[in-house]
Amino acid sequence: MMSDSYCPDCKRNTEVVFDHAAGDTVCSECGLVLEARSIDETSEWRTFADDSGDHDPNRVGGPVNPLLGDGALTTVISRAANGSNADSSLARLQNRGGDPDRAIVLAFKAISNMADRLSLVTTIKDRASEIYKRLEDQKCTRGRNLEALVAACIYIACRQEGKPRTVKEICSIVAGATKKEIGRAKEFIVKQLKVEMGESMEMGTIHAGDYLVRRFCSNLGMSNEEVKAVQETVQKAGDFDIRRSPISIAAAIIFMVTQLSESKKPLRDISIATTVAEGTIKNAYRDLYPHAARIIPEWYAKERDLKNLSSPKA
Repeated sequence: MMSDSYCPDCKRNTEVVFDHAAGDTVCSECGLVLEARSIDETSEWRTFADDSGDHDPNRVGGPVNPLLGDGALTTVISRAANGSNADSSLARLQNRGGDPDRAIVLAFKAISNMADRLSLVTTIKDRASEIYKRLEDQKCTRGRNLEALVAACIYIACRQEGKPRTVKEICSIVAGATKKEIGRAKEFIVKQLKVEMGESMEMGTIHAGDYLVRRFCSNLGMSNEEVKAVQETVQKAGDFDIRRSPISIAAAIIFMVTQLSESKKPLRDISIATTVAEGTIKNAYRDLYPHAARIIPEWYAKERDLKNLSSPKA
């Protein structure tokens, strides 16, 4: 395949040749390799359709999964639409043997679907799968709610990777488990794996700032200046004995900071973005209000500006 591109040796646009076998882009005039090991972004499947005209562009198979006994490199015998009796006999014999990894594969799919809906990175997804695999190895998942166990694995993985999510957030995308069931499943997993995994099962302490960075603030469409003010306020608030949950403190600080900006955020919008009840945000705000002058950075709001903060009694 040939196209035009700039060659630094020829110092002008020349025709280049793309070598698919080596992945190199080569100048056709001087032979300079302009780009090596290029990634081919074209379709990677082959079609194995029969003469019936049924187009079936299948890939060569899924990725290797080291958490499965056979690495997920299994062979499935299916019966064609007009298949012979031999085809159906082979498929029936394979199904009769059973698949020892069937349950764990279903769990991995559930983890992947939940992680995608929460926009979680691959490292968190892999960590959750590893936690579930350890549970499966201990033979302690039978008879338990799969949705609750999978959700708890994701919750623990998020905590361990430093990207925590609230149980309420995770519960919002789970159809077959309540918030209480997910909490119980989390305690069960920690208890079961504490002896085996030791310190690697430690989840650390949640701080209010964990919930703020580029997530709740971005969901509310806050500016970079407001986000920076919120982060600094959270850090200073940690010096005071505010006996509220981290997420409640985070929501109350967002409410406090946005009151001092031109684009004031309604309490209802903050409640929806943070999944914290409006009454809970008001209670946390009442505890933070007396310390406003000491926790809100001066570069963001002067002391006279703090008079614009609404009174907790209002």
